[in-house]
Amino acid sequence: MADVTRGGQFLVKETKCEDIFTPEDFNEEQIMMRDSVKEFVDKELWPHKDRFEKKDYALTEETMRKAGDLGFLSVAVPEAYGGMGMGFVNTVLVCDYISGATGSFSTAFGAHTGIGTMPITLYGTEEQKQKYVPKLASGEWFGAYCLTEPGAGSDANSGKTKAVLSEDGKTYSITGQKMWISNAGFCSVFIVFARIGDDKNITGFIVENDPANGISMNEEEHKLGIRASSTRQVFFNETKVPAENMLSERGNGFKIAMNALNVGRIKLAAACLDAQRRVITNAVAYANERQQFNTPIAQFGAIRSKLADMATSCYAGESATYRASKNIEDRIIAREAEGSTHQDAELKGVEEYAIECSILKVAVSEDVQNCSDEGIQIFGGMGFSEDTPMESAWRDARIARIYEGTNEINRMLSVGMLIKKAMKGHVDLLGPATKVGEELMGIPSFDTPDFSELFAEEKDLIVKLKKAFMMVAGSAVQKFGTELDSHQQILMSASDMLIEIYMAESTILRTEKLAKKEGADKVKEQIAMAQLYLYQAVDIVTQKGKEAIISFVEGDEQRMMLMGLRRFTKYTNMPNVVALKETITSKLVAENEYCF
Repeated sequence: MADVTRGGQFLVKETKCEDIFTPEDFNEEQIMMRDSVKEFVDKELWPHKDRFEKKDYALTEETMRKAGDLGFLSVAVPEAYGGMGMGFVNTVLVCDYISGATGSFSTAFGAHTGIGTMPITLYGTEEQKQKYVPKLASGEWFGAYCLTEPGAGSDANSGKTKAVLSEDGKTYSITGQKMWISNAGFCSVFIVFARIGDDKNITGFIVENDPANGISMNEEEHKLGIRASSTRQVFFNETKVPAENMLSERGNGFKIAMNALNVGRIKLAAACLDAQRRVITNAVAYANERQQFNTPIAQFGAIRSKLADMATSCYAGESATYRASKNIEDRIIAREAEGSTHQDAELKGVEEYAIECSILKVAVSEDVQNCSDEGIQIFGGMGFSEDTPMESAWRDARIARIYEGTNEINRMLSVGMLIKKAMKGHVDLLGPATKVGEELMGIPSFDTPDFSELFAEEKDLIVKLKKAFMMVAGSAVQKFGTELDSHQQILMSASDMLIEIYMAESTILRTEKLAKKEGADKVKEQIAMAQLYLYQAVDIVTQKGKEAIISFVEGDEQRMMLMGLRRFTKYTNMPNVVALKETITSKLVAENEYCF
């Protein structure tokens, strides 16, 4: 498996554009899959947006059944259990394109196919998989996932729900309260996490939904967004569960929960992509139509700037999401080739890229919020009205920063996991961090580099941004050691640096690959987006790096590091930001849609 890079290694290894997968690399099967999903959304979901907004839970269930009939719920399920057994990229692709019309449906879809079905396919015994997975794959049954409790949110392992084994050892009796349970109103089976005795870690169980077995629910929650997604509190009162319905082994629940969330995170990032494409397309069409001062507002620089930023963050999100998806898929294939079971290969494949999954979850969920916010702004007063699709897009986007682990938790996880990998020797951070320290002591080179080749300067800058991160994170690790976890504000700054590096690099590599294939003159808008994203990333790295440095080092060391930060964020040739935005928006306005 030597040729498959490890998670987090993007920071210390140069990645060649030929070695990443991009949306332009979809094969025929993937394009057909994408088109059939888009057709389903345009026919079954988009025309009924108002019904979803009016809390038509029955419609959510009905369209989920239709998705099941078309096979969309079974993409990630192995063929042995009635699924299509497609690769990880296809799973992400379906998740992306099925989620564009309404957050209500995409939440139901994500909760069912991800955290509702995955734990059984990945941790279930053969008997459990044969019994439950085919019904979940076809949409005959729906799944839900019961982890969160009133007192256990981000601290998921602190749940109070109890599981008590009967004297004859045949059944567990589960008692407790779960909240924010997606799909609760129409699900057939729950994945429930409970604690046995005084175990340190929770345990997972497969629990069939039977009201006669001590299972009751509160009314549907009234939510800001995802209004037709069924969300209820679920109460278990001495609910009897056969002992053979324990998932994996005793005390393994926390691990199951965390791994299910890793998969959930990259899929959530994907689920924010088509929403952005549709928001941008609607905004461009409106800006072309709407006239003020006898001119379409799409001709005004203030609006053009917004459209360019919206398109750029969407393009970056696609670039990074599909890059990581293919890395995970390659890792799964490599493990299977070495003789691992599908279960083990998939688990380890996703776990390997947990850092990237957290990065994507944060970046893309924040981009979709900004995108829909600017969408409202472009529509002006109409954007605030329920008659246009912008306000529901904005409300639906808001939950993405909270569920599957809040963005604060994921920010800290991304850096925390990276440091853990370094401690285990999976990613060599210490070597490069030490080199950066030596470089700071040395005399900088004053040679003018040759940046004549496309992206030569941008790739050089990415290398420097990685050094800036190493300098800050390396210094923080040295200073705080194992106490670093308790310095959350420093971790958050480092995390923002890490996120921007991954997103900017992914965008540049995708575009470089595209330019080599099509010719740079054919993709000047994509080149402009890659350059614009990097320019903005450099600003964030500068700001967050400075914030960290001046907060935990002093005196000469602080001066030295601030000097390093300036050196590592310095352009030789600054891009013309207005010209870049003009290039991007001219194409959008001419095509009247998001066209990348």
